Amino acid sequence: MSRAWLHRHVHGLTTFAARTYYRITVAGSPVPGSGPVLLVANHPNSLLDPALVAIAAGRPVRWLARAGLFEQRSIGWLIRGSGAIPVHRRGDPLPEGVQDGPKNVNLLMFEAVREALREGSAIGIFPEGLSHSAPSLAPLKTGAARIALGAAAEGLGEFPILPVGITFRGGKERFRSESLLLVGRPIRWADLAVAGERDVEAVRDLTQRIHAGLSRVTVNLETWDDFPIVEGAEAIHHAEYGRSRSTNPVRWLARMRRTAALLDTARAVGDQEVQAELEADILRHKRVLDSVGLAPRDLHLVPSASVAVRWTLKNLGFFGVAAPLALLGAVIFFPPYRLVGWAEPRYHLPADKRATYKVLGGATACGGWILILAALLREFFGWQPALAALLILPVLGIMTLAIRDRWQTAATDLRRILLLKGRQDLRQKLLERQAELARRLRTLGARDEADAEPSMKASG
Repeated sequence: MSRAWLHRHVHGLTTFAARTYYRITVAGSPVPGSGPVLLVANHPNSLLDPALVAIAAGRPVRWLARAGLFEQRSIGWLIRGSGAIPVHRRGDPLPEGVQDGPKNVNLLMFEAVREALREGSAIGIFPEGLSHSAPSLAPLKTGAARIALGAAAEGLGEFPILPVGITFRGGKERFRSESLLLVGRPIRWADLAVAGERDVEAVRDLTQRIHAGLSRVTVNLETWDDFPIVEGAEAIHHAEYGRSRSTNPVRWLARMRRTAALLDTARAVGDQEVQAELEADILRHKRVLDSVGLAPRDLHLVPSASVAVRWTLKNLGFFGVAAPLALLGAVIFFPPYRLVGWAEPRYHLPADKRATYKVLGGATACGGWILILAALLREFFGWQPALAALLILPVLGIMTLAIRDRWQTAATDLRRILLLKGRQDLRQKLLERQAELARRLRTLGARDEADAEPSMKASG
């Protein structure tokens, strides 16, 4: 009972930290609220990824984690408290009484995972093995398939295996950037459930199906430099030819995958100079729109006077009350915020670990700063103001973040209204350039389909 209590509270703490650092959207298939489930996810962001997948799942998740993490002073307590199951690698210290090395230890690990599944737990695993900053999925390990097949063969039968894609817009290291968590459809493996983990072909087949499932919920690129090109091309084409103005994240990710595949094909079979010129023009158009706070779809909107009136009524009253609170919160928490911003670059952390340590550093700095302020209040004014500070300051910090986000959204909306209403000449020029880019992209897609058809017939 105490272990389950601890897991729930660590789950709450870590998911709160992730929601504080990122603006999160969850989409896709529902995750069962109870019973055994295996969640397989891509791994771009070190220790924040388990918290993000737990948010997508909506329930505590037990993870397979490298054994060495359990002994690290900075994060070991968090790993142990989350109910993680250790995976030993060469060079890791062995548990007491185990003499046969990592192979034997990991047989115990597989049994622990299967027992957790039999108990109805949600198990999370990163089939890529280690976190990384590569722009596409790394080759998958076979552990997830072996766990599923072994548990099924031991009497559990088929249970859900759900791929979870983690995609960041605006940079995974940046505070309050957007994180999309997309849960894919359950992977079909009923035909393999009786095979067992020793069936090499079944393990390989299920691993390939897991890879296919993860590929459908992630954007896979050759280099990260391609992300703004793909994002810009998708937004331009959808603004001009899309049937719906919907910002549904599932459809957005599907369009991003199709656009990435289109550009890859164009680079392989098309005129390199023409392709490079198109990509440069897409980036140039995207940078211009970004600089004035517009998206491609905004160019088709001409706000009326009533839109500006509604914006005023919606926001001025709110910010009249909220602005003083946000200003107070910004002043109070400025020292720890700047401390983390100053310290983080000096550690030269790899990209996949920067956000994790910024969260840990920010929590430590803000928590310590609140304690310092409470101690000063206790020294000069007594216990009551000190206790009030311990209760009020965390709430004030959260409110400051919420007001900050709303202010940024409102400021972007106002800038869009003023620009589209007051600069019709600029809007028209941008709209003409965008329509021309969309036509070039559409021509590119038609040409690539024609180029691909003969090769398909030849292969048939």
